[in-house]
Amino acid sequence: MPGETLGVVGESGSGKSVSFLTVMGLITARQAQIQGEVIFEGVDLVKLPKEEMRNIRGLKIGMVFQDPMTSLHPFYKVGNQIAEAILAHRKVGKREAMDQAVDMLRRVGIPRPDERARQYPHEFSGGMRQRAMIAMALSLNPDLLIADEPTTALDVTVQAQILDLIDRLKQEFNAAVVIITHDLGVVAEHCDNIQVMYAGKAVEYGYARDIYYDADHPYTWGLLQSIARVDAPRTERLKPIKGLPPSLIFVPPGCPFHPRCPYVFDRCRTEVPQLLPVDGHHASACHLSLEDKDRIFKEEVMVHQ
Repeated sequence: MPGETLGVVGESGSGKSVSFLTVMGLITARQAQIQGEVIFEGVDLVKLPKEEMRNIRGLKIGMVFQDPMTSLHPFYKVGNQIAEAILAHRKVGKREAMDQAVDMLRRVGIPRPDERARQYPHEFSGGMRQRAMIAMALSLNPDLLIADEPTTALDVTVQAQILDLIDRLKQEFNAAVVIITHDLGVVAEHCDNIQVMYAGKAVEYGYARDIYYDADHPYTWGLLQSIARVDAPRTERLKPIKGLPPSLIFVPPGCPFHPRCPYVFDRCRTEVPQLLPVDGHHASACHLSLEDKDRIFKEEVMVHQ
């Protein structure tokens, strides 16, 4: 929905970035096995021809990629790169496109935007490169902004500035936002809804309060228990999730989390759980009974929060 933010969380290798690169049409059926639908404004993006997808990418859906240093072309000035995105979708002259690019740099908080527009990416700091990428993604006023790990490799103070900037621009442009991250602290503060991913699939979805205070999936429990708390006793140790995420090429049969799940039983090893409603807006993919999940969450997970 416009003005709302979805946080997509999961450890590295859970398929977060790959899923949304597929949404953008940057990974196709020729490169990977793609199943299901991606419905955007009533249209299945997976089935769209390249030409139609090219019109949606940038114009309707903007994306801030994980590493701004490699996303920006090192040999082109930053202003020219933003103007090029505008020229690709709008019938405007080069001068007007450059004026719009400078205005976007100003709106994302880059000082002296006229001067900065004539500089190269290597002349920008990490935080400024990220702001430039946000400016490019929003230059066409898209309906949806996807931000893939927007705070990677930035120091803590700059991370907060970038996230606050995304929050402000979301309201200013009336756009929906997806933030892809492995940082549960980010989604707690900035997201309205949360989707937890594991082995390329969504295993839980709900309002942020549902995920933090009434989580329903063992993988989500493991993520919550691994968060360090400032007020925790010095003797309390973090409870890590044992094992490693599976390869997305060789996903285990049944529930993909079953080799690491402390609550696994026979059905988990053979039958893939479906993402089913738990309560209203909240859904999860787990074979445990509601009674068992409520008991485990209250007795083993809530005590660590």
